[in-house]
Amino acid sequence: MPHRTIAAVTSTRADYGLLRPVLQKLAAAPGCTLRLAVTGAHLCPWLGRTVTEIEADADIAACIDAWLEIFTETPEPVAQTIARTVQVFDAWLAGTAPDAVLLLGDRYEIFAVAAAAAARGIPVAHISGGDVTRGAADDWYRHCITQMAALHFPSNAESAARLVRMGAAPDTVFNVGGLGDENLRALTPLPRAELAQSTGLPQLAGPFALVTLHPETAPGAPEPTALAQALTAALDEVPGVFWLCTGSNADAGGAACTAALRAFAAARPGRAAFVQSLGAQRYLSALRYAAAVVGNSSSGVVETPTFGVPAVNIGDRQAGRPVCANVLCCPAKTAAIAAAVRTVLTPDFAAQARAAVSPYRGKDTSGDIVRTLLTFDFAKPRVFYDAN
Repeated sequence: MPHRTIAAVTSTRADYGLLRPVLQKLAAAPGCTLRLAVTGAHLCPWLGRTVTEIEADADIAACIDAWLEIFTETPEPVAQTIARTVQVFDAWLAGTAPDAVLLLGDRYEIFAVAAAAAARGIPVAHISGGDVTRGAADDWYRHCITQMAALHFPSNAESAARLVRMGAAPDTVFNVGGLGDENLRALTPLPRAELAQSTGLPQLAGPFALVTLHPETAPGAPEPTALAQALTAALDEVPGVFWLCTGSNADAGGAACTAALRAFAAARPGRAAFVQSLGAQRYLSALRYAAAVVGNSSSGVVETPTFGVPAVNIGDRQAGRPVCANVLCCPAKTAAIAAAVRTVLTPDFAAQARAAVSPYRGKDTSGDIVRTLLTFDFAKPRVFYDAN
């Protein structure tokens, strides 16, 4: 088997947490050189500068700054960030000359990296294509990456079938299951007492819920501050639970969501706390012990079924994803959110959640991705497959 250089790019704490086992196996694989580029939100101090978490367990080939707002919370127009990301990654890819570029997900900076690679004729391997999230602009970025990719790793059967309908040849589509599911199954969680100690939150020894809210970015979506106010007002109506709130992403409006949850927690010491980023191990450990997950992150839909954790999915950001029986969807209205949270905290719903079977369940997902990356014939022309 010929030696291969695989470039991989991470831009957020979310995609790095999923990519981590793949990156570790690529770095250890004989005949493979991994070049990891870190960009985007990882480099922002106001988003926790999560590059430090990566430095602790991975070799970084390059930190590539493509954002003007690295040191300010004032976002620039997305189109300008996309243009700059294409430019800086074109230069990096020209110097690195990888055999393929591995990308995960649907963010605009990942779309820009895919465009830079495709324009240079470098094959793109894409994880989690074929998903649908009608409540987010991520949808069209994800589908555009699909059209540029030579190799596809969808997380479930529904997404795999959709990729073929979108023109991906069946022999380029590998339904490997979800990396989040594999991460959770492989996790050795921190003991609950250690999780409480590491966060400085003794309340985690009792009932708590994880809360994460991102802005909705589809046309006509609720304004982020109003969305956050509806959520925090609902949390105030549900007693007996400690709310562990985490920061939002770097989408437009994310800073407003983060500010609202931070203010909510600050005004309720002993009842709520805010942590910008827990890091992969603490987040997954908290997910394991949580009485519920509340918000609109993909983790609430994709990862909670593995542990059978009750989840409330608010609004339309995740609309279109397969939803398991442990997830209760509700409108982004205070009364509806409060009612949904009360429901998922009942013993009957908890029993239903524990019995749920995840549609994202795979086997050796990261191993399957690595083996395919190292053996796939990237010289094969990328042609549109007409399923009809």
